Amino acid sequence: MQFSFATAQNILFGCGSLSQVAVHVARLGQRALLVTGRDAARTASLSRYLSAAGIDWIPYSVTREPEITHAVAGAERARRERCALVIGMGGGSVMDTAKAIAALATNTEPVETYIEVIGRGQPLVHAPLPCIAVPTTAGTGSEVTRNAVLKSARHQIKVSLRDSRMLPVLALVDPELTLSVPAAVTAATGCDALTQLLEAFVSAKANPMTDALCREALPRAARALPQAVMHGQDLQARSAMALASLFSGMALANAGLGAVHGIAGPLGGMIDAPHGAICARLLPYVVEANVAAIKRQTPDSAALERFREVACMLTGSPAADVADGIAWLYGLIARLNIPDLAHWGLVTGKIPDLVLKAQQASSMRGNPIALTDQELGDVVERALGR
Repeated sequence: MQFSFATAQNILFGCGSLSQVAVHVARLGQRALLVTGRDAARTASLSRYLSAAGIDWIPYSVTREPEITHAVAGAERARRERCALVIGMGGGSVMDTAKAIAALATNTEPVETYIEVIGRGQPLVHAPLPCIAVPTTAGTGSEVTRNAVLKSARHQIKVSLRDSRMLPVLALVDPELTLSVPAAVTAATGCDALTQLLEAFVSAKANPMTDALCREALPRAARALPQAVMHGQDLQARSAMALASLFSGMALANAGLGAVHGIAGPLGGMIDAPHGAICARLLPYVVEANVAAIKRQTPDSAALERFREVACMLTGSPAADVADGIAWLYGLIARLNIPDLAHWGLVTGKIPDLVLKAQQASSMRGNPIALTDQELGDVVERALGR
């Protein structure tokens, strides 16, 4: 048995933990680039803590899905302002942008040098600036991953900037920061966390440490997600989802993902839809396709037992079978009112191009079985809806 496991240098979890941020920042420098979302008011508490500690901060706003050009411009800003570190406070888009800015601030070759798929995917030459990640949603787990997902508008695809040194030096997870997240965003981001846990657990690259994380977090997410959507002020449910999101990021960073994210990545570059909503809509169909392919090609595979265990964790029943788990997933997307892919503008004519891009995605390498173009196309066609 051989495996490796890497995560953020330090993880601080708990309600009210944001109040400790300035102590950690001060150890890294006195001038920070503060990457935020479109609502600056959500970071007011953080900026007050920094200012009270005498730490200078330079604002940099991310108002939509992060693009490569945003990260390049942010890196130029960080260098110009002589920032010693980067802080990302927001959802996955903000944290990914912050990690990319930290990496590109010290690596000044053309960005295509480092970007995967559309670039050369070379490792960084220099260590990134220190990065602190403070999530305000519970879903992506980006606070503990070693890559940044960025959109290339020119290529209409989402790709990764990836290096083991891009792991944040601090992941500060305060569940209280998620209390004001709207129900629709809670549903989409929460489904992303659930998908990441499920895909990491059945991944061909899973290991005992990622298994432990998934076994702990998947049942929590299954119980807490509907509650957090329907009752946003339920701090217990919010805390459970924040933990599930954190564990999902740790799991995917070390075990990889699968076909859901293999499709969702390029699809996010083709349509304007929340990443978590795309994942939620694809998940039941991908699980069905995987199970069918495994039964047909390798019926004795241990992966089938993995899917059965997933069903038990989702339903809470030790007697559940794979079909029960799939039914639970279909019920979840109906209960949370997750729109079909046609709602976001996907049309049948785009499916062949999407499948071609999906087969090239790094996430596909973790899928428990190789799916054909036809099988992936059928998944997307079913998730398309009418």
